Amino acid sequence: MIQSALKNALVSEGFSPKNTVMVFDVGCNGNGADRIEGNTVHGLHGRAISLAAGAAIANSGMKVIASSGDGATFSEGPGHLIHAIRNNYPMIFILHNNENYGLTTGQASALTKKGAKMNASPDGVYLEPINAMRFVLSLHPSFAARTFSGDIAHMTAIFKEALKHDGFAFVEVLQSCPTYNRATPESWYKERVKYLKEDHDASDILAAGRLADDLEKEIYLGIFYKDSSRESFLKMIPNRKNVKTVLKDEVKGYNAVEYL
Repeated sequence: MIQSALKNALVSEGFSPKNTVMVFDVGCNGNGADRIEGNTVHGLHGRAISLAAGAAIANSGMKVIASSGDGATFSEGPGHLIHAIRNNYPMIFILHNNENYGLTTGQASALTKKGAKMNASPDGVYLEPINAMRFVLSLHPSFAARTFSGDIAHMTAIFKEALKHDGFAFVEVLQSCPTYNRATPESWYKERVKYLKEDHDASDILAAGRLADDLEKEIYLGIFYKDSSRESFLKMIPNRKNVKTVLKDEVKGYNAVEYL
């Protein structure tokens, strides 16, 4: 579903495989590398964001999209997410949130619901989960949205808006894991997801935070917050202001013998 929506968005916005880079983490999200044509690469567990950020900075002519699961993002590599938001790297990050480590047979992640009985937590998870959207909003991102894998049309619309954004576009995709996470099947989400109203002010970060709070009864989907006035990473750096080249074009060879 997620791969279909992403392909729909890429085609609709005019991106071709040759000018798209997709970085996948170690996890179920990595199946996308076999289903979406383009320049695809797998990063280390929890480090897909840093790999994608390097690609985005090196070549602004490429649209860079990173994907990771909730385990990799919030247990293995939260530091990379934090600084990607702060630096506003020009890339899209898709959080595949199925509230468990699906690839390694269903261990609890930092986003798994309290009380859920998971592999390695047979008595139930005893910690409160991190609210991913609340976490991201606390860092004042330039783009933060949430969608649901059971709604391809909505995912496509959100991905299209993320593709247009110049900066770090965070997109949380709520998804079920029918094999290992029985606490939140697709039917559970369908009974609870709501869509942000058309009059939602995406420039009001406090309102966005309030709408992101509920993960049990009314789970809102849409673009929570957007700040197009923020400059992306290289545009913020003073000594890059008048530079027209991209970093990949500035790389040149050096004779190491001269420095011995």
